Amino acid sequence: MVSEPKPALPHPLPGAVGLSHLSAYDWEAADGVCGGSPHLHLVCTEAYVVTGGRGAVQTLSPDGYRDIPLAAGSVAWFTPGTVHRMVQGGDLRITVLMQNSGLPEAGDAVFTFPPEVLADPERYAAAAALPPGTGPETAAAARRRRDLAVEGYLALRESLVAGDDGPYREFQRAAARLVRDKVPTWRALWQAGALATAERTGAQLDALAVGEPAYLGEATAHEAAPTRLGGFGMCGRRDEYALPGTTLPYQAE
Repeated sequence: MVSEPKPALPHPLPGAVGLSHLSAYDWEAADGVCGGSPHLHLVCTEAYVVTGGRGAVQTLSPDGYRDIPLAAGSVAWFTPGTVHRMVQGGDLRITVLMQNSGLPEAGDAVFTFPPEVLADPERYAAAAALPPGTGPETAAAARRRRDLAVEGYLALRESLVAGDDGPYREFQRAAARLVRDKVPTWRALWQAGALATAERTGAQLDALAVGEPAYLGEATAHEAAPTRLGGFGMCGRRDEYALPGTTLPYQAE
């Protein structure tokens, strides 16, 4: 006899990671490349697990400009402060694993908009925002946002390739200024998510060490399905999960 599943409860995915699926944008940008909106994260490492198609991820970091090929089965990841741009090569599909689930949804991502936009928080917020839904109006706004991010990104890349990392470093500083007021919220999400998960492992190890694994009596299984298909993310069309305590319901930036 197969028992009925228990009611869904707030419970983090392994390591309290965030999870989504992306299909890279096929919109052509000013440089003739099709793909997403370049941006960075301030405190989250992000990983791409490629499930189909081909493409690349372009990155800017202190070690320069890289163009990393992506194909089915490949994995690429980038640490906080790395500017990344997903490039469509042909039906590119990716599963995204995000450190510190909930923080990107709470604002841990800054687009590579031109300096004059980054310097004005209200102007930045207006340029980053999208109308709700998945219709043509939202698609047009997402494409305008992507184009503005590519404009700033191409200038950063040109300087970095020429050996001048000043504009890239200043972009990192501008990004940090933009998110500074969000840090208390991020800290609370981290404490309730990734930190709590690590501390739970410590308590379990303590219990095993003394031979009292009572926590195993709480063993169970969970399941989830995407709660929105085809949303407009930074890099492409995004299938999202609303898992309480793990991946927050996606909010427009």
